[in-house]
Amino acid sequence: MSSSNSSSPPNNRQALIVFAGVAALILGLIAAALLSSPKNIAIGSGTLLKAPRSLPEFSLIDQDGQPFTRESLLGHWTLIFPGFTYCPDICPTTLGVLKAVEAQLGSESSNLTVALFSIDPERDTPETLKRYVQYFSPNFIGVTTQEPQLKQMAQTLGVAYLKVPGDTPESYTMDHSAALVLIDPQARIAGYFTPPHQVDALVRDLGTVLRNRS
Repeated sequence: MSSSNSSSPPNNRQALIVFAGVAALILGLIAAALLSSPKNIAIGSGTLLKAPRSLPEFSLIDQDGQPFTRESLLGHWTLIFPGFTYCPDICPTTLGVLKAVEAQLGSESSNLTVALFSIDPERDTPETLKRYVQYFSPNFIGVTTQEPQLKQMAQTLGVAYLKVPGDTPESYTMDHSAALVLIDPQARIAGYFTPPHQVDALVRDLGTVLRNRS
């Protein structure tokens, strides 16, 4: 759940409570989804929603500085991972897993876009995002936006995040949820893949989804 092992100062306690509350809500949504998963498709590394949830209109910026909107999600599957380029552990590890997943899916991956949803727009400029995601794969994209749109989009996706102050204003880190959000070709939230993320399990489950759901 967290990308940082740093302890938060006392004056950040209220923010941590809020973060914990949002995270609990996300877990509740995932648990509810488990009870309504489609019976004809079984996956082991997450859950599929029986009734996918349509995304409202939104406006982000991609790694090329171009608008990334709801229309950008139409016509293909998208796997969204919340994170940030200064992340020391969870983010590079997960993107490394997704790189291996892309390779093992082979031609099936042509209908799947992996997108890093940066929750740190202060440091993650389009240029920074592009260098970062393309280190893992030239097919990966990065998207972000400024507040308050960032918070709105995160809530829509079921993503929790929290800025954790460091010793200096520039040395802060970000705590964030690590579930992968699966978006279907109709720009609807179709499900969630929950950590720990394993290459073999994701290849098997994503292959099942890509072959059996339109």
